[in-house]
Amino acid sequence: MLRLARPTHSGWVQRVQSDLPTLVLDHAHCEKKAASTSMNLIFRYQPRTHLMAPLSEVAREELEHFELVLRVLERRGWPFAPLAPSPYAALLYRSVRSTEPERLLDTLLACALIEARSCERMKRLSEELGDAELRDLYAGLLESEARHHTLYIDLALHDFEHDVVFGRLAELAAHEIAALDATPDEIRVHSLG
Repeated sequence: MLRLARPTHSGWVQRVQSDLPTLVLDHAHCEKKAASTSMNLIFRYQPRTHLMAPLSEVAREELEHFELVLRVLERRGWPFAPLAPSPYAALLYRSVRSTEPERLLDTLLACALIEARSCERMKRLSEELGDAELRDLYAGLLESEARHHTLYIDLALHDFEHDVVFGRLAELAAHEIAALDATPDEIRVHSLG
């Protein structure tokens, strides 16, 4: 269950389908950032040894996805290049509290929500895109995106009570919608929609 407060707007796939090179390029950057986020958590929370192996596994898997998407770009002759990111994640992370252990809880749950939104959108892409290769790409990534969503919640449950985790997750899900609503209407995995 992807604990999102609201589904993506029905016209999102049609909108991003108008510029598939930019969508796939943004997807590559998202995978790279997801790997970096997992690695940053490993460095920040080294004393919490139960986080190390799962976050390392996520980082490796995100880098594998990054390489997979790079190959799609290369096959199609679409260059990998810098791209201004959607402000979505930065806006969501503004709701992360600054003191520990709340910072850990909020960061894990924000990561869970980002993975959930990615999963939800990849499912839509796998069902609605006119491009068969890209439909297959996104269908192939669904299981790992859902697993990452669940993993971040499970890691939070290791250190925090069930009611605390799911209460805060509901609060952050509302922030996630506000972050999504504040993003520009541009071709991005996490754009308005």
